Amino acid sequence: MVKVSVIMPVYNAQDYLKDAIDGILNQTLDDLELICVDDGSVDDSLKILNEYGEKDSRVKVYHQENRGGGAARNVALTHATGEYLYCMDADDTVEQTALEECYNIAVEKDLDFIIFQANNYDVDTDTYNNFQIFRMDNIADKVGDKIFSYRDLGDLLFETSSTPWCKFYNLDFVKRTGAQFAEGLIFHDNTFWWEILLNGERIYFYRKYLYTRNNHSKSSTGAGDRRYLDAITISNLIWDIFFKYDQFDNYKKGLGMRKFDKVLHWYDRIQEDLKEEYFQAMKTDYEKIAEDRKFCEDFTPALSKKSKEIFYNVLKADNHDEFDELMKSKKNDQKPNKFKRALKRIFK
Repeated sequence: MVKVSVIMPVYNAQDYLKDAIDGILNQTLDDLELICVDDGSVDDSLKILNEYGEKDSRVKVYHQENRGGGAARNVALTHATGEYLYCMDADDTVEQTALEECYNIAVEKDLDFIIFQANNYDVDTDTYNNFQIFRMDNIADKVGDKIFSYRDLGDLLFETSSTPWCKFYNLDFVKRTGAQFAEGLIFHDNTFWWEILLNGERIYFYRKYLYTRNNHSKSSTGAGDRRYLDAITISNLIWDIFFKYDQFDNYKKGLGMRKFDKVLHWYDRIQEDLKEEYFQAMKTDYEKIAEDRKFCEDFTPALSKKSKEIFYNVLKADNHDEFDELMKSKKNDQKPNKFKRALKRIFK
């Protein structure tokens, strides 16, 4: 058994792949395996992987027809044999001492997993953007040097980054949770993360930048294409996980943010010619919530003002142009005591 299994999904990453692989193979901790799953690349990615596999026995290469990053990660998980697990993206870089530092901390403190910080580098503009979602300073301030669980975070729970590459996991713990990445969807790391987080009892925040995310227009979350509609499906899968662990009622406000604010975030960034399709998918999704009158009346009072505004305006508008105008006008801000009546007017 090796100390660390590193899993890496690969899809058309030839421009970054060598740096990512070298970053793992040159770690100060060398008792590792690198499990790479090529997800039907049409560039030279698979050729590069095979070249590394022939030179270094620690590199294990698998290939599949294109099924998405979530499926590739799940396949890699089935081959992992290490004590601990790390998830690497094929177009990013990691600090040379990262695995050794995390391994030593995890063993010493007997952890389920570690959370650490990451930098964000914008390849297209050659700038670093130190985003809060990757810094997670509020969480670091809250937990300090203590071992914690999700129950200690309160609403800060939703300020955690769902990305797997700023975590270092005990592999047995991961297998016990049964956590899987969503398949056939972008944002697939969300299902894995929330399942992991709601099971974690011994979590540690390591306040150090160990990873650099290379953000570029070719990435799945930078394309602005039809895949952004997956944000709606993912929001429902997140709700399902919280219902599964009987935690929905404890986190209504944050879950409302994931359902409304976060989905709007991707609506604002989708290509213009896809906005109507995205809007209609939102409307269908939100109508299902509103039609369950009892659930809706219990759920909506916990929402933030912004979440209520998004929810109400999607329900009221017939198309994306009307919705955009309503969001700009701010005429439909709903006070808590008026929101039920607003929904009744729509579904009378």
